[in-house]
Amino acid sequence: MPVPLLDLTRQYQDLKTDIDAAVARVLAHAKFIMGPEVATFEKEISEKLGVAHAIGVASGSDALILALRAVGVGPGHEVIVPTFSFFATAGSVTHVGATPVFCDIRSDDYNIDLDLVEKKITPKTKAIMPVHLFGQMPDMERLRRIADAHNLAVVEDAAQAIGASYKGTTAGRWGKAGCFSFFPSKNLGAAGDGGMIVSDDPNVAENVRILRTHGAKPKYYHGIIGYNSRLDTIQAAILSVKLKHLDKWTEQRRAHADVYDRELSGVGDLILPKRTGGAYHIYNQYTIATARRDALRDQLKSLGIGMEIYYPLPLHSQKCFEGLPRAGGSLPVAEKAAQTVVSIPIFPEMTESEQTVVIEAIKSFFA
Repeated sequence: MPVPLLDLTRQYQDLKTDIDAAVARVLAHAKFIMGPEVATFEKEISEKLGVAHAIGVASGSDALILALRAVGVGPGHEVIVPTFSFFATAGSVTHVGATPVFCDIRSDDYNIDLDLVEKKITPKTKAIMPVHLFGQMPDMERLRRIADAHNLAVVEDAAQAIGASYKGTTAGRWGKAGCFSFFPSKNLGAAGDGGMIVSDDPNVAENVRILRTHGAKPKYYHGIIGYNSRLDTIQAAILSVKLKHLDKWTEQRRAHADVYDRELSGVGDLILPKRTGGAYHIYNQYTIATARRDALRDQLKSLGIGMEIYYPLPLHSQKCFEGLPRAGGSLPVAEKAAQTVVSIPIFPEMTESEQTVVIEAIKSFFA
């Protein structure tokens, strides 16, 4: 039986009546740009996360760019980022004219290695951008201590982590700004691109609001050059419908993770995802590792079982960054992860029988 890595059609069918009605309302009032649903959804996110300000933007990638600019990162600055992440983490830094400084990761949870962060700080360092990879946060108390000691801004790349928390404080609230993605495959996904920046700092929030509308305040008067980066009204309407179900979906993902943890423990040389103490994991991905990754990948593919490799090449090894003064070199943990990790299905609507198929296929491979 084939098992998809993700099946968004099931989610839509479950919510079809409410989503169709929400879209129809937007089509009827025709306020497609900055319509009332945008402000409503922003308020809902603000209340959900317990943060003062939430500002919708066009994508998670844009959220990172606008947030960096909003906290004052620009040309001549350096931003410390984990090398094992989606491209936008480092790409956003270069887009604002700053330089990404790549840091290795921990071998157990794939998040930035805080033992190494302080060694990367120079007089040019302006910010640290932790990535809450696969839905789990690093030790944010320690990271904040490091940042505060050096007067650095923290900009959270929480693209994969809406609903995650560390010691009871939600992702997005630990830094000067937190950035979320509503790409369709995220735990809270739009029907297209979308993003959100959250902050408790009114100045940061105001900067973001100006930047997302070409730098205009008031309209048609531009003190700075900004971007055309607004969350579409239709996407906000759809996301408002889905937000009501996010907690349930998170618990379903965590339940699937419990089954994988139990059934795959001790199988072959598999390394299962670790739940870090104090962190509430929301499992955007369930990522396993094995020295036989490529053969396992091929086996799963041949059986019609969805899988994906996040990520096959660390950022410091990407060709586009090879000219950076502090790029290249060896960041061995990330390099090993790139050769050994594979993510397997964990979407909320996955059935028990489908998960059994995945588990048996993996056990059979190592038998």
